[in-house]
Amino acid sequence: MSVKSVKKSEAGVLVSTYERYPVLMKRGRGVYLYDSDNKRYLDFLSGIGVNALGYSHPAITRAIAQQSRKLIHTSNLFFHDYQSELAKQLAEISGLDRAFFSNSGTEAWEGALKFARAYAQATNFNGHEAKWRVLAMDNSFHGRTFGALATTGQEKYRKPFLPLMPGVEFVTFNDVADLKKKFDGTVCAVALEIIQGEGGVQPVTEEFLKTARKLTKQTGALLLADEIQSGLGRTGKYFAYQQFGVVPDIVTVAKPLAAGIPLGAILTTDAVANVIHPGMHGTTFGGGPLACAVALEFLATLKREKLLKNVEQVGNYFQKELSKLQKKHDSIVTVRGIGLMLAAELDSADLAKSVVSTMLERGIIINRTHEKVLRFLPPYIITKSHVDTVVRALDSILSKGPRNATPDSNQRRTR
Repeated sequence: MSVKSVKKSEAGVLVSTYERYPVLMKRGRGVYLYDSDNKRYLDFLSGIGVNALGYSHPAITRAIAQQSRKLIHTSNLFFHDYQSELAKQLAEISGLDRAFFSNSGTEAWEGALKFARAYAQATNFNGHEAKWRVLAMDNSFHGRTFGALATTGQEKYRKPFLPLMPGVEFVTFNDVADLKKKFDGTVCAVALEIIQGEGGVQPVTEEFLKTARKLTKQTGALLLADEIQSGLGRTGKYFAYQQFGVVPDIVTVAKPLAAGIPLGAILTTDAVANVIHPGMHGTTFGGGPLACAVALEFLATLKREKLLKNVEQVGNYFQKELSKLQKKHDSIVTVRGIGLMLAAELDSADLAKSVVSTMLERGIIINRTHEKVLRFLPPYIITKSHVDTVVRALDSILSKGPRNATPDSNQRRTR
């Protein structure tokens, strides 16, 4: 099929929620994608953080093939071989105790909010002031479902669906004074991303995160960390909160967990898990045998190939090279991020849009978030030579200045 025929077919049958580039992807291998014309693309977006091992990784394709011949889906009414082992490994690397498996990041975040409310009710003894409020962050993004939208601090995502879940108040991200002002005994949870992805790759400050941890511990509220984009190795550690020496009460993960097979998880403490009983929460597809078997192979591959070390080393190199570009080009306002979750903020949305489009024409995939921010989420297997290719292309494009480009990649985000 051609791009033209697929586009025409989609126009007649799909709900129009995406603006796509006119490229028909056919296959992938390593850090490259190939389109219907066999053009090769160096992928520095990795399916918006999903394909952390790149494409057609032999360990992953082998795990999929082997498990698909045995059992793809049963239901959570029965046991299978992989859930407990995956939960055990996630607990070990996170510093938490238990897991609940979902089929997406936004579903995991919905469950985390439910767990926080349930914990607050279960631990409210002797008529103490009820805890029910959630402090979420301005500029945040947690997903497309109603609870996730209610805690998402960007009006463009929220406005078409108002009114949303009540009881949420927004705090200016990294503003310690604002957090302290809005925090009181009615707060059941402080909810944040360790690195705001859709908010322009904005890392939390150590002071802000540690203040949130201190306040929640003082009152028995919970600290909820959305690590759907930043977790599972993206920053060079298994979880971005480990960069700051803080352990949340609830952590949500998804994206790379099953290497492209839909799978999310809520990780939490025994104290929180003990208030959740059969019938209070559930999922049809979450934690199926295929997804869990692949997730175990993903974690094994991270260790076997020492990919966290590669993320740290190549990520540091990439950030330094972007910083050199910043000194050369006045159009780069700032460079930020951790590991292989990096961004270069430009001084113009039009320029950022043009850069993304021109990079695609040159066979390099990145995207734009928060209007003016170039976002880089490459696979963990990239090398310094791949970074050099991207940096040279950026240098060349920025030297020539903006031109018209469509579409806005910010409109294609989903969970």
